[in-house]
Amino acid sequence: MFTGIVEAAVEVLAFERDGEGASLLLPPPPGVADWEVQVGQSIAVAGACLTLAGIHQGGLMRFDLSSETLERTWFSGLRQGRLVNLERAMRLGDRLDGHLVSGHVDGQGRIEALEDVGDGGLEVTFQVDAALDRYLIEKGSVTLDGTSLTLVEPSAGRFRVAMIPLTLELTAFGRAQVGQAVNVEVDMIGKWIERLMP
Repeated sequence: MFTGIVEAAVEVLAFERDGEGASLLLPPPPGVADWEVQVGQSIAVAGACLTLAGIHQGGLMRFDLSSETLERTWFSGLRQGRLVNLERAMRLGDRLDGHLVSGHVDGQGRIEALEDVGDGGLEVTFQVDAALDRYLIEKGSVTLDGTSLTLVEPSAGRFRVAMIPLTLELTAFGRAQVGQAVNVEVDMIGKWIERLMP
């Protein structure tokens, strides 16, 4: 379980296809003093919960990606140098500063527009899979590439979010470009309510 509060963003060192899956190599995040991880732990990488499969010299982290992960996410387009968000799984008793995030990607979206709002922040417009529209509510939460964000004026799978300078500094959205794909996880509470309603 995660919170959508990104701890750091790092550049992909290597991404190699292996049969129907792939292998991903990431560096440890610079400047995160307490970054301690172990093989077998879950780490949200751009919003997708991945199992840390190996730790190599210098703290390099290796993840094995299944065909399901490649189909559900934009990771089939990963390239060396691409910036990805990282968050370690939360501990019981941690503050929940974002919202409850499982790391199970529901679909994909794209950045449609970037607007400088004049204070160092950005207003970003996204378009997501039409099937996810029913989970998007005004002032509700959504996870985009592992970042907990608040929805503004959702309609037909399109919505806006405001990103403050700190968000742009700490996440991969600091390098956001129009047309860029994002992993989308909608609020799990809405999915549970839908599943349990007769």
